[in-house]
Amino acid sequence: MQIKFRALSLSHKTAPVQIREIIALGDQEIQRILLKLKDFFSLNDVLILSTCNRTEVYYSHDLDLSTEIIKLVGLEKGLPDIVNYLEYFQIYQNDRDAISHLFRVSMGLEAQVVGDIQISNQVKRAYQASADLEMAGPFLHRLMHTVFFTNKRIVQETSFREGAASLSYATVELIESLTANTYQPRILLIGVGEIGEDVAKNMVYLPNAKVTVTNRTLSKAEEIAAPLGFEVIPFENCIEAMKESDVIVCSIMKNEPFITKNLIQKFEIPSYKLLIDLSVPRSIETSVEDVPGVILYNVDNIRSKTSEALEKRLAAVPQVEAIINESIDEFYSWKKEMMVSPTINKLKQTLEQIRLEELSRYLKNADEKEFAVIDKITKSMMQKILKVPVVQLRAACQRDQAEEMIEFISDLFDLDKEDVKK
Repeated sequence: MQIKFRALSLSHKTAPVQIREIIALGDQEIQRILLKLKDFFSLNDVLILSTCNRTEVYYSHDLDLSTEIIKLVGLEKGLPDIVNYLEYFQIYQNDRDAISHLFRVSMGLEAQVVGDIQISNQVKRAYQASADLEMAGPFLHRLMHTVFFTNKRIVQETSFREGAASLSYATVELIESLTANTYQPRILLIGVGEIGEDVAKNMVYLPNAKVTVTNRTLSKAEEIAAPLGFEVIPFENCIEAMKESDVIVCSIMKNEPFITKNLIQKFEIPSYKLLIDLSVPRSIETSVEDVPGVILYNVDNIRSKTSEALEKRLAAVPQVEAIINESIDEFYSWKKEMMVSPTINKLKQTLEQIRLEELSRYLKNADEKEFAVIDKITKSMMQKILKVPVVQLRAACQRDQAEEMIEFISDLFDLDKEDVKK
């Protein structure tokens, strides 16, 4: 029976954030689940991907193990009622559907922000976790390298990854470009609501920056900043921190401007001070730009850039899907060849064993020269005998009739019986 590649997915498309948070898996939890899948079900090809937007398990098996896998996740997360979450999981039983879904996720087609560049690295880390535990066999190795090659093609051949299509990432990209000539730019993030939190997480892509976070609720700032390695200061120290910062990102809810021209005028600005207002209503007075050295960006400035990038990405989607389909077709050609390879090898071994036995029986008294000639002739004959069944097997692959042809040739040459003898 042919082993099928399957997948189960809980994502932003099937579950609200409250459910995704409960199911999300950390690195150690993924490792423990991988080992249990190996021990309980003898799985060799497994990939577990868990991000803020999705938790997915990909695996190869002839049986549907989705319920058992979900129960293992529940066991790991301490959720005895995990069966109540089954409705949030999308199950991919069809081999090609599961493979196609993995490609679409890895390329960013299924991301909240189409073309999200972070997902590619997250998939690589998931694959590395499986490989480290020897849970990536030839099938998964080939599949993942096809995925990575496809991603490279999409970057090189399309505009799908050009520009920043999310507000938070566009903000970080803007900071990076405007502080390029500043050694270890000092960045102050004021407010860690939904947008502020997202910006903070994206600031890990500014490895040389010194990031400080403040929020009216100090514990919320600490909760977000600690895993990222950022400094936290009390909100009452905010103005003092503004004086020292090269970049101030403000994302707070306030009916009147929090940062005014009058306040900024009191600061000594030796070079520049970049202010980014992500609040609605705005929390920075537009007149701050009158102060020498001050550069101001607001939500509208940044969103206009993200809209252009998103339009380009959406326009490139048909091209991306065409490249993905090409890659999947190429992978399937390899997969079909892999399916018949064991039978071809078994047939070669069977015929070679017959050849050697007959040579041993009839050439006991032959001299070296005679033996070499007959050995060469019989090898040539064997290759010609092999040619037809091998060609037929490969042709059957292209017609999706490989299983029937494998069974026929195995019966014809008694290959299974040979296995039993060994």
